[in-house]
Amino acid sequence: FRGCSLGLGMALQVPHARTQGLAQGTQQRVRPLAPTIAGEIDAQLTFLEGQFVAAAEAMPEDKYSFAPTNGAFEGVRSFALQVRHVATANFLFFCTIMGEAPPPGVIVTGVANGPDSIRTKEQILKYLRASFAYGHRAIASITAQNAIEPLRSPVPFINTRMGLATFSYAHAFDHYGQMVVFMRSNGIVPPASVGQPPANPAKQPNR
Repeated sequence: FRGCSLGLGMALQVPHARTQGLAQGTQQRVRPLAPTIAGEIDAQLTFLEGQFVAAAEAMPEDKYSFAPTNGAFEGVRSFALQVRHVATANFLFFCTIMGEAPPPGVIVTGVANGPDSIRTKEQILKYLRASFAYGHRAIASITAQNAIEPLRSPVPFINTRMGLATFSYAHAFDHYGQMVVFMRSNGIVPPASVGQPPANPAKQPNR
């Protein structure tokens, strides 16, 4: 006990200027970094990625081939193709931001459903995660100087890095909404909705 008391006494004798300096140093270490364009955009990509990948993981593999038939759904993408399409579009958008060609095997032409060789849930999830990983790398390259600089090879109607990055979220969430319909049609509550208060208590007391 004497040792502890001695240590406390010595600590109390540290000059005020020094303790003030230590406190200021601590504040500097924990002070958040100044926001950047890339950081703000990447935060949105991280949010999208979390919801989209969780939905793709939650759908059972035997339902990956599901597409609605009750209504005007002829010719629509199956759940698997929804996920593959978004991953493929991600590669297209983010490769354009980077000024690079798509990775080997990534097919972005036509209806942009990606390689037919990617069929199983495991393969599709791997492809999806790779597209988001590439997206984080692409967004990290966006700066205040090049964010709205015209691209040499733009995607039709979008010709800046900022435009491509933000449109990629709109595109992915469009298909996410369709995937949610597919999931609920099979009795699966999307992970993002689990535990949330009911949005329409009068009609859906349990969701």
